[in-house]
Amino acid sequence: MRGPLAPSHVPIAKSRSERFDDLVLDAVDRLKPRWGRQLASVEFAVEEVPPAADLGDGPGLLSGDPIPFGRTEPADGRHPAVVIVYRRPLEARAGDRDQLGAMVHDTVVEQVAGLLGLSPDSVDPGYGGDHD
Repeated sequence: MRGPLAPSHVPIAKSRSERFDDLVLDAVDRLKPRWGRQLASVEFAVEEVPPAADLGDGPGLLSGDPIPFGRTEPADGRHPAVVIVYRRPLEARAGDRDQLGAMVHDTVVEQVAGLLGLSPDSVDPGYGGDHD
């Protein structure tokens, strides 16, 4: 894990991973007006791919379970809750940058909803726009 995301200085040209980080930060910023108090202690991070343990192996790969786009780690008393978004599966699935932004947003909404014990629609009424 690369660690928590933080706003960065604006370089002349951003890398693909920096642009992805910005999409995650934008998604979080869209939720803050309504959920800022609940998200104040949550960290958001990006990983390239899900851990192998989350993917299954052998015949399990043929089960049709989709590759996860994110996961949460609940707070444990010593560490805050963490929402992790996986960059490569989302980039591979998105047709263009606009679709990628929408998919990142929905992934963040889904993970935050799971963390808060709510439905994604109640976290963001704009959840689930057409991405295909």
